[in-house]
Amino acid sequence: MTEHTKYDFRHSSQEQRIEFLKELRGLTDEEAMELKNSFSLSHESGNRLVENYISSIEVPMGIATNFLINGKEYLIPMATEEPSVIAACSHGAKIAKECGGFEAHASESLMIGQIQLVEFENRLKAEEAILSHKKNIIDMANEKSNTLKSMGKGAKDLQLNNEILADDMIVIHLIVDVGDAMGANIINSMCEHVAPHIEKITGGTVVLKILSNLSPLRIATARAEFPSSKIGGEEGVKRFLYAARQAVIDPYRATTHNKGIMNGIDAVLLATMNDWRQAEANAHAYASRSGHYSSLTSYEKLPNGNISGTIKIPISAGTVGGTSRSVPRARIGMKILNLSGAREFEEVLACVGLAQNFAAMRALSGEGIQKGHMALHSKNIAISVGAKGEEIEKVSNMLIESGSITMSQAAKLLEELRRQDENGKK
Repeated sequence: MTEHTKYDFRHSSQEQRIEFLKELRGLTDEEAMELKNSFSLSHESGNRLVENYISSIEVPMGIATNFLINGKEYLIPMATEEPSVIAACSHGAKIAKECGGFEAHASESLMIGQIQLVEFENRLKAEEAILSHKKNIIDMANEKSNTLKSMGKGAKDLQLNNEILADDMIVIHLIVDVGDAMGANIINSMCEHVAPHIEKITGGTVVLKILSNLSPLRIATARAEFPSSKIGGEEGVKRFLYAARQAVIDPYRATTHNKGIMNGIDAVLLATMNDWRQAEANAHAYASRSGHYSSLTSYEKLPNGNISGTIKIPISAGTVGGTSRSVPRARIGMKILNLSGAREFEEVLACVGLAQNFAAMRALSGEGIQKGHMALHSKNIAISVGAKGEEIEKVSNMLIESGSITMSQAAKLLEELRRQDENGKK
């Protein structure tokens, strides 16, 4: 057994863990101090949020601007390590704003809890028993949340999942309106609570009892019109629509296309400490619902020559509970958004996804994405070769002017800049 497998991370303090890592991996004093700086997150919160906590890692957070959604102006916090995301998103929203901004709608916050039943003697009798006790099961589920029940939310329906074709398995769907929550904890509790009763009435055995992260009943849609003059006129619109069509029919393109959508949505979810991994799984599963992985957006040419863009995407995001309220900067992010509830949040997220996608499609079908992306990336490259302070901006500008935005070019330009500065001092 190696030294690090014997170390008791669980019962050590943050400082003890860092000191152990310092000795084991040869961290410098400066590196150890960097880990000890947890920024705005208290050590207590860090220990509560993750196992074997040592530090927090910063992801730059910025503001996407120009969003007009259902007649309301928004400033949208986004956390991402990719330089072009916020700029592209803001630009896409600015173009949409010329034609009145975004129209968006989010459905009710209906989520699905799954209960897997096996080892029953007779399938038909088990299914009949479940359906005949439907109201009783729903009432039992609602015993787990007086808050939801008082708001007219909670468990609303119970269905048998007919998409499951296995003869030895019945999957029950508990449909729950979770209001302004993402819903995982309450749905899991409800499923666990009703499981013994289902076993009793069917004679079967319940194995899984958990939320499904696919939420086809919790859908956000958004639409915007984009003027042809900002897409390159008639020829630009034609190229744009060719590119959009490929994302519908080609899963290789659709994967990259939808990844671009999630670049924007994930960044907002991360800035507010919502579950972006769930959002990814949800979106990509939904994109495959026909049996063919396809685009989450659609575009068409309008009679006036402009382009109409639409996104339809399952989103389950919360404005109450979770880490969005316990992490200070996430709480500030939610305050900046100025939301009335989860449905408005999901509408905003859909619009961000559409703006991000439009901006990427506009660049891809025009001059290509690398010119703008690499220009924004040039500062990162300058920093990575050791540029500091004012050098970062200077090397970045020199890289863009040179047309060769590479690490080797940045190192060469930084060396030249420092040599010039040194000669200037003599």
